[in-house]
Amino acid sequence: MFSPPIIVAAFLTLVPYLGAAFFPEKIANQAKKLPTAARLLLPAVLCIPYLLVAGPTHIFRWTWLTLYALLPVAIAALLWDARRIDSAQHGNWRDFLVLAVLGLAVDLRWFERAWPPHLAVFNKILLLDAGIYGLLVIRRLNGVGFNLRLRPRDLVIGLREFAFYAPIAIAFGLSLGFLHLHAAWPNPLRAIGALAFTFFFIAVPEELFFRGWLQNLLERRLEKWKQGRVCALLLTAALFGLAHWNKRALHFNWRYVLLAALAGIFYGRAWRQQRRVGASAITHAAVDTVWGLWLQ
Repeated sequence: MFSPPIIVAAFLTLVPYLGAAFFPEKIANQAKKLPTAARLLLPAVLCIPYLLVAGPTHIFRWTWLTLYALLPVAIAALLWDARRIDSAQHGNWRDFLVLAVLGLAVDLRWFERAWPPHLAVFNKILLLDAGIYGLLVIRRLNGVGFNLRLRPRDLVIGLREFAFYAPIAIAFGLSLGFLHLHAAWPNPLRAIGALAFTFFFIAVPEELFFRGWLQNLLERRLEKWKQGRVCALLLTAALFGLAHWNKRALHFNWRYVLLAALAGIFYGRAWRQQRRVGASAITHAAVDTVWGLWLQ
């Protein structure tokens, strides 16, 4: 049973994420009205959910509170400097340093010890909030496509890429012994719930990070190359695959890495067609849901 402080913490954690997902222009425009110092210090409020959760559960540590207050501010400061020296948004080391810290912190679970085991998802969403604020409000990175007011075209593109990837994944997965077919038909409500949860809490965060931010910035860095967009797509897909190296295994899970990297190609294709995170998140959510219900 979740206590009122935990419910309030969840609300405060989800508001920046969902607000930016459905009203990105409004949030960015409102934040621009603040003085510079206030804009840079504002993300320190992301420490409040930790305080609300850690206090009642008796796991409070000043070091974790300081981390969740200062890391978002440091991200904002780095991205402010990146915007100052790179107004053309070609991407520089500050952008990639921020992405490396956020990506490794989530993938290697650096900060999850700060939370009760069943509430570790707070860490992932708070770090996502810090990245959203830094790249949307401070860096003002364009071409991300983080707008979840979905269009029919998003659905068409997302399901098309799912249809392209599914036969490849099933053939490889079954032959490698990674996938196992389960013929039982799931409860429809369970299937809908699984799809919605996967879309909002797995697919969208990962697609925003890997496609909206990483692939986007790599395309800008490699734009002078003849095949720069293709290289950005493949490199992002490879990194997406490697991010799954320790999933569902104690050691390097090369089968998962391979299938995730292949999936990343189709997710990247879905995103870059109209530069919409919603489209690639539909592909991603469909893949994960089908895998979880029938092939895991």
